[in-house]
Amino acid sequence: MEIKPIAYIRTPFKEKFGIPRQSGIIENIKGEIIFEKEFKDPDALRGIEEYSHLWLIFDFSENHREKYSSTVRPPRLGGNKRVGVFATRSPFRPNNLGLSCVKLENIKKDNVLGNILIVSGVDLLDNTPIYDIKPYIPYCDCKQNAKGSFGEALKHKKIEVLYDENIFFNIENDIKNVIVKILEQDPKPAYKNDNKIYKFLFSNYEISYEINENKAKILKIENI
Repeated sequence: MEIKPIAYIRTPFKEKFGIPRQSGIIENIKGEIIFEKEFKDPDALRGIEEYSHLWLIFDFSENHREKYSSTVRPPRLGGNKRVGVFATRSPFRPNNLGLSCVKLENIKKDNVLGNILIVSGVDLLDNTPIYDIKPYIPYCDCKQNAKGSFGEALKHKKIEVLYDENIFFNIENDIKNVIVKILEQDPKPAYKNDNKIYKFLFSNYEISYEINENKAKILKIENI
């Protein structure tokens, strides 16, 4: 069976490092889903506005490998403990398929690109191929007594973020809040040592920071 992208999503994430580990963790990060020519028919979206959230089935396009491993080492477990690939949401998968739940904010009409879905809570790299879109249906998708393993146990884990207010001079408050929230999630793998300078790209900025004693200190923010 061959599948092809129906759309691509535009997001502020220009590289993998810094992307939230799950969708919805940082609710106000927005993306634009732009459909391929073959799928621009507005009838394909008829009724979609009646749903608040959508499932995106996408391609981990930057993680393709010739071989797959039956076990992976989740960064949240320190990067040394191996668990089965099907017991994780690791991007290193046999078919490189990802699943993400996003909020549908609105539908923007464009004379050239057609109808564009504006979504929030995204955790996808810019220009990620989307293979399918399905509505989130609360009565059957939300399982009240579901068990979440290590992901659930670590969902509230955050680190303190330190910065000088001058670093955010001329940067919109919404961008500032997102940058801080990204760092609160500690994007570096848990097995990485402190006292090292890390960098990640978000929107038009490169953010440099260091981790020391489980605190993230923003050192510099530059336009790119």
